[in-house]
Amino acid sequence: MKTIIISLALFIAAAVGYQSQAQINIEVKNNIELKIEELQKQKNKIEKIEKDKLREEVQEINERLDNNEITATEAAELKKAAAEKRALNIENQLNIIDENIALLKRNTKTEEDEDGEEQQEIDSYYTSLEFLKFDGEFEDDEKAYDSIPKRTTNGLTMALGLNNTLIEGQSLDDSPYKIGGSRFFELGYEFETVLIKSGFARLRYGVSFQFNGLKADDNMYFVEDGDQTVLEEFPYEVDKAKLRMDNLVVPVHFVFGPSKITYDKKRAHYNTENFKIGLGGYAGLNLSTIQKLKYKEDGRDRKDKLSQSYNTSNFIYGLSAYVGYDNIGLYVKYDLNPIFKDNLIEQNNISVGLRVGI
Repeated sequence: MKTIIISLALFIAAAVGYQSQAQINIEVKNNIELKIEELQKQKNKIEKIEKDKLREEVQEINERLDNNEITATEAAELKKAAAEKRALNIENQLNIIDENIALLKRNTKTEEDEDGEEQQEIDSYYTSLEFLKFDGEFEDDEKAYDSIPKRTTNGLTMALGLNNTLIEGQSLDDSPYKIGGSRFFELGYEFETVLIKSGFARLRYGVSFQFNGLKADDNMYFVEDGDQTVLEEFPYEVDKAKLRMDNLVVPVHFVFGPSKITYDKKRAHYNTENFKIGLGGYAGLNLSTIQKLKYKEDGRDRKDKLSQSYNTSNFIYGLSAYVGYDNIGLYVKYDLNPIFKDNLIEQNNISVGLRVGI
């Protein structure tokens, strides 16, 4: 029985050893073939990347020519030099990869085992060399480098700041509304489309909610008097009398500022993280007008929320502009429509604050 157990153990050990060695041989073979396959993939991608970079250089040269920074002769020479450089880059890189493949093949030994199966062996030194390691940049065609930047991008836009009115025949210093207490907030979703190849001129458009607040001063509050909206003294001690107009508008801006095409591993895109100026306007509808009152009556705190038309304009339109760097800038907007459509003296809403793109 002991002899049988020992014989069985030796048989299993031999079988496992044989299987392990066979697996090692397969892994070595697969490892070598995989590295060669990965190197071949890099060869297929290099030419595309270098041509994409050449296209970018040619575009920059054309922009310099259009801006009269260089002559047509100088532009042609620069293009020729750029093309020669990229051609050499392609040639050098392909040669390097060919040499790497040759290095692997030359140092791989192929022998037949006792069963007539081929076995490959290679010194681990060659498979560990840094320049033969695959970094995954050219993983597959779906992740191949895209040299055409998107002309349209999108994202959230937010603005906030101080709000007030320009009143006919009256300076802002004499405004009946509190400067610090009257504020505005805007939240929208906008698209930006590049209009010219250089990216210097873009069109920005979308939809926004505007919330314009006017806080009455000197214990006054808003009262509808027929087709007029006036300020009258509140009968109690008022803490806040604020009129809020909620608008839905479509803003449109022409944006001007430096832009360049930049590249990452997956795609090209217009980089507008620079100084910019936006000029345009907006148009839309007034959704609601609400007055919020906070006051004391007989020593008790009271809050009222009055939703009325207050004779505010239904159709909203105006001019707006901003100047800034990257995604933040100084923002100003001015309603061309009067706040109260039938008042004898016109009041137009004006806002100044910060605008942030997200």
